Amino acid sequence: MKNLKFPGGGRKKEQAREPQRIKNHVAFQGGIYSLTITVIVLAILVALNVLVSALPSTYTNLDISSSKLYSITSNTKAVVNALEDDVTIYWIVQSGEEDEVVENLLNKYDSLSEHIDVSKKNPDVFPTFAEQYTDEEVANNSLVVECGERSRYISYNDIYLSEANMSTYSYEYSFDGEGAITSAIDYVVNEEQPQLYLLEGHGERELSGVFASQIEKENIETTTFSLLNEDTVPEEADAILIYAPSSDISGEERDLLKEYVQNGGKLMVLAGPTEDGTLENLYDVMADYGVEPQEGIVVEGDREHYAFQSPYILLPDIASHEITDPLLEETYYAILPVAQGMTVSGAGEGTVTELLTTSESSFSKIAGYSLTTYEKEDGDIDGPFSVAVSIDCGNEGQIVWFSSSDFLEDVYNSYSSGANLDLTMNALSSLVGENDAVSIRSKSLNYSYLTISDSVSTVLKQLMIGVFPLAYLAIGGVIILRRRRRNEAG
Repeated sequence: MKNLKFPGGGRKKEQAREPQRIKNHVAFQGGIYSLTITVIVLAILVALNVLVSALPSTYTNLDISSSKLYSITSNTKAVVNALEDDVTIYWIVQSGEEDEVVENLLNKYDSLSEHIDVSKKNPDVFPTFAEQYTDEEVANNSLVVECGERSRYISYNDIYLSEANMSTYSYEYSFDGEGAITSAIDYVVNEEQPQLYLLEGHGERELSGVFASQIEKENIETTTFSLLNEDTVPEEADAILIYAPSSDISGEERDLLKEYVQNGGKLMVLAGPTEDGTLENLYDVMADYGVEPQEGIVVEGDREHYAFQSPYILLPDIASHEITDPLLEETYYAILPVAQGMTVSGAGEGTVTELLTTSESSFSKIAGYSLTTYEKEDGDIDGPFSVAVSIDCGNEGQIVWFSSSDFLEDVYNSYSSGANLDLTMNALSSLVGENDAVSIRSKSLNYSYLTISDSVSTVLKQLMIGVFPLAYLAIGGVIILRRRRRNEAG
């Protein structure tokens, strides 16, 4: 039998293949288009990476640490932007021993100003380099800041600090690299630094360790002097500090101090009750301004206003003022042990601001150091009291007075988490003049842990291990079923 050919049969097969060719052509064009877009996007990403890599790390590294460990404060920027002289920061470190945090910080300084140059000095290559700046044993990642003939050595131990926290019986660690470097820059470019004169001759204590270190860090130069052999306060003094005297000043010294503040002088006093009673002549310096001391030692009757079950260790209320506002913003508490109460009448000259005050339940034990009970007795003086005041004496004169001799001792400053020192340095800075380098505080390196209850922990485990995975599986199953139905319908 001959094969039969039907007219148009081949044409029908060709027509049947035509839709498939169109689909293949469309798919091919789509693939070319996708490949082209991918190549363009990759080229853009490569170009962006090259561009970003060329930018300074200041613009490419974001600091998401809670303490802003990798950031530069506005205080440093103000100091650096004001530079007119060239400053060199020598980084003394062996190859391979570079501290990443220190390196990041130095890179930021280097990029902030053309007047700053960071130079690495490997002690293996330059073994005697550090000897011209310090006699100490120099650890890796120590620094030297130099401008002309002035220089300051910064030990690695002054960059990473540790301090005992007496309330938790543990150590707190902090990073003070920015504060140390900016302070050193401010020191080497300024030959004239604030002059703080320390009065002596009345059994004054030596400055506490943390206080003395902070004064040095903030480039305040100290000089001891006596008013017993002076006819007036030295003109060089930007401020006078009277620190924890154990005996009273003379009437002549009192008159000199009164004249000093009336003529625009700055005075800071840390003086609490003594075993011999009130420092009458010293406290009389404030008499013209309506501030009067009360006999005895202040005791708190309100449990929320004293610490460690000791009613004489005060937790006073803090009023808003430029000196105290930084503490209020960070919800810190000042701790004042063994304080003398002061009352402010408001009838004197000048303007008096009560910085720290006790509660309505406080009273002053007139027995002083001889007290035998914290209960109120006959003769004790009712509060509340001021335990720190700031006085605007007119004619630019100023007094800041803390009525405790002990609150800057290392142990009480530790109890307050450094708030006592911050409060004092804020006050001292307001007296000697604002300095952008002085208010950079160290940055905590302690971890903040999230503590949750067992019940919450159990719920979170059930959600993470059971509920969320099953939910994701269910969602995935629904999506797959929908796609199958769509394909079948098509």
